[in-house]
Amino acid sequence: MTFADLGLSDELLRAVGESGYTEPTPIQAKAIPPVLMNQDLVGIAQTGTGKTAAFVLPMIDILGHGRSRARMPRSLILEPTRELAAQVAENFEKYGKYHKLSMALLIGGVQMGDQVKALEKGVDVLIATPGRLMDLYGRGKILLTGCSLLVIDEADRMLDMGFIPDIEEICSRLPKQRQTLLFSATMPPPIQKLAAKFLSDPKRVEVARPASANINIEQRVVEVRSDKKRDVLRDLLRADEVKNAIVFSNRKTTVRDLYTSLKRSGFAVGQIHGDMEQADRIAEFDRFKQDEITVLVASDVAARGLDVRGVSHVVNFDVPWQPDDYVHRIGRTGRAGAKGIAITLATREDAEALSRIEKLIGQPIARVKTGAADQADAPAPSAAPAADDKPARAPRRKAAATRDEAQTARPAEAQPARAAEPKRQPRPEPRRNPKPQPGSDDEDWNGPLPGFLSVGLSSA
Repeated sequence: MTFADLGLSDELLRAVGESGYTEPTPIQAKAIPPVLMNQDLVGIAQTGTGKTAAFVLPMIDILGHGRSRARMPRSLILEPTRELAAQVAENFEKYGKYHKLSMALLIGGVQMGDQVKALEKGVDVLIATPGRLMDLYGRGKILLTGCSLLVIDEADRMLDMGFIPDIEEICSRLPKQRQTLLFSATMPPPIQKLAAKFLSDPKRVEVARPASANINIEQRVVEVRSDKKRDVLRDLLRADEVKNAIVFSNRKTTVRDLYTSLKRSGFAVGQIHGDMEQADRIAEFDRFKQDEITVLVASDVAARGLDVRGVSHVVNFDVPWQPDDYVHRIGRTGRAGAKGIAITLATREDAEALSRIEKLIGQPIARVKTGAADQADAPAPSAAPAADDKPARAPRRKAAATRDEAQTARPAEAQPARAAEPKRQPRPEPRRNPKPQPGSDDEDWNGPLPGFLSVGLSSA
């Protein structure tokens, strides 16, 4: 099957061909025809399957007929994060270059006045995060009565971030006679309820079992001690097979530390996390796409939706707290039919989290030992800690480490008489790292942020 078989216009086929694509992905082949026929649609597809083009392409042809009016967008696309919204805008500019469609992007990074000016001129496509849209709607800057096409993208991510009440409010403000498309990697009960409430007899298309991992991704778990993780990471990144890599960590502080450490080790490295300004995050991501840097250290702010063709490796420096996050992280590789490798560094304490991930994806992940992890005393994630083992954790302060070393270095005669036969300590319980709550210092929260900025773009 080719794109021409899907019923797209000649102008759109020309733009797609110039972008280097000849055959649609499965989600595109299944979704585009019903969308062109004005059907509501529920699309279940894992990240990296081309689902963005599955709604962008037919939308361009649908909106090719008609005229926009001031403050009344003709279509609305809701995205959970600013990065995803910006990526969708890039898709519209790339594929819509032979159509005279106007577009506004509601994200942070520039002055709100630019976005308001774009809305006042009238836009065919409005791409927004729910919080920013609700803010401007409350100010009377947007009228939703002219919106005939709604896309809810990454619905499960919207759920995770607490956006569902906002989405329900937005849907209630839109015309009842409209076309609604909902895309999600998974379909938990709240998303099923949302679809049942706001979609009319939707066509359901699915290209993979929900929450399954991409079959083009080779997955590995490297068993490692906590104090060896950075050594193992450096060894992995120096391997000949690594063309480029995204390294994920659970905490922003760890992202910053890894960035500094890898830079000192001579890697061409960048970083993306929630404390960075939007313009800086986009600049780092562009450097990675243009191969100016080959390693990008990121928190989960970059885990979903960001599209870079040809990422050879994803490395989970930390096992993610939520199993779904694992699927979305490793989905940065193995995209558009290419092969990819996902490596997760796991300590003994990660056994439970790994078990939940394997249960979600429905398959075991191969355990391997390599480099510094291939030691006789390296613990297996599934093994229980030995009774006389100390918990493997990094010292909080250098001063504390110095005291520990000094204590260990005391001569035997300076120790208490019973020191030669230390009392056996109870087995330490494996540490559980609960996912931080919104607003905590170590958490990347992508919900509605006060002070979001906005920008108006146009492909006309």
